[in-house]
Amino acid sequence: MKNLLKKLFSVGAAVWIAAAAFPLGSMAAEKEDTSRFVEGTTINGVEVSGMTADEAKTHMEAYFKGKYTLKVRDLDGTQELIRDTDIGYYLQVTGDLNAVLQRENDGGRKTGPGEENSFRVEVNSGCDEGLLRQAMENLTFVRNATPTTDAHISAYEEGKAFTIIPEVQGTEIDVDKLVAAAKKALSEQRSVLRLADIDCRKAIQVTSLEDSLNRLCASLNQFKDVNITYMFGENQEVLRGTEIAQWIKGTSGSEILVDEAKVVEYVKFLADTYDTYGKPILFHASSGREVTVPGVYGWQMNQAEEVKALLQAIQGCESQTREPVYSITAISRSGYDFGATYIEVDLTGQHLYFYENGACILDAPFVSGNVSKGWTTPPGFFTLNYKQRDKVLRGKLQADGTYEYESPVSYWMPFNGGIGLHDASWRSKFGGQIYQTGGSHGCINLPPSAAAVIYEHAYTGIPILCFY
Repeated sequence: MKNLLKKLFSVGAAVWIAAAAFPLGSMAAEKEDTSRFVEGTTINGVEVSGMTADEAKTHMEAYFKGKYTLKVRDLDGTQELIRDTDIGYYLQVTGDLNAVLQRENDGGRKTGPGEENSFRVEVNSGCDEGLLRQAMENLTFVRNATPTTDAHISAYEEGKAFTIIPEVQGTEIDVDKLVAAAKKALSEQRSVLRLADIDCRKAIQVTSLEDSLNRLCASLNQFKDVNITYMFGENQEVLRGTEIAQWIKGTSGSEILVDEAKVVEYVKFLADTYDTYGKPILFHASSGREVTVPGVYGWQMNQAEEVKALLQAIQGCESQTREPVYSITAISRSGYDFGATYIEVDLTGQHLYFYENGACILDAPFVSGNVSKGWTTPPGFFTLNYKQRDKVLRGKLQADGTYEYESPVSYWMPFNGGIGLHDASWRSKFGGQIYQTGGSHGCINLPPSAAAVIYEHAYTGIPILCFY
């Protein structure tokens, strides 16, 4: 017995001595690695147990590449998946993971079901908003939604009155609101987006009870009696209410919505029909000939401004007579654009006619530019620049200090640069074929008595038509 106790004592002592000899080694084996997260740690919903801060960052960013899915759940509980790869989703961890690890270490590195080891850190996340919108629009409950429509006024139907079509509350989704909610969910790395948690149904904005809508409907029904009459001198174009009504697309609140393309088309029709600027100037000469006078003159509508004016007139819903907005105007809308007071210079007949208020107050022969010397008077539509008494007309200044010619005139009336109407007291004959070889330097040489009449009745800006 003594021997047995002795042996047991020896074994126990040996064990105690061995344990005492290696105390630090046993404790080191059991000590945790404080550079790693404890078991059960999740950051932003991603488990990072046993990882270092750098490993966790890499893992979290990789976790949302090709693996992240946002479930969108409709009001019936049906859900559809939006994958990160479908919308170009990306995530970068910007928060301090080392700070999270330090909190665990400072708290004693506790683990287990009763411990809260879930953390959130800041991240920089985003996606391709165009792809996200496309994904939202392709969701079944978005595509199959019944439309929500505001109360509105019916479109025009011939022979029928405008009526108010009541509002309809459908299941239509306000995609802008849905996209905003999805972006928020993605920024928080949520796994589910519930339609029940957000208000994204399209709301009714206008009801059939609104006074403004009812007043507008009554106004539209007055269009059958509205006429907008355009005046073009003796001509007129009437835009009738029955045609206007066909341009009404509906209403937005108290505003009439007009099909602007129809207005543009109508104004273009008016311009094509009644604009004369840039078109040939056709003229019935005193000789009986129909001639075309070179140059540009006439009326030109400002189509863009007239479209605005007509839209405003339509929305005013009142009959009116108007002239269009012009960018270029002429003297008259009746007869010739240049009016009934003008000077006709027939270069072929070498004869001038002065019309005042439609009556010919003067006809006289003249001599125009010398054709043989290349001084032919050019044809065209001109206006009188000014008029001056007692002027000396001079040619080119020569090397000896004298002028090529000096011709004193009593009546000077230029209309085309240095070319003008004037008396030519040095001539005894006018008209005929004198201009072919004995003509002027380009001016219209007139008998003094004729020049005096023209000077008395002409005014700056009076039209002058020169033609062959």
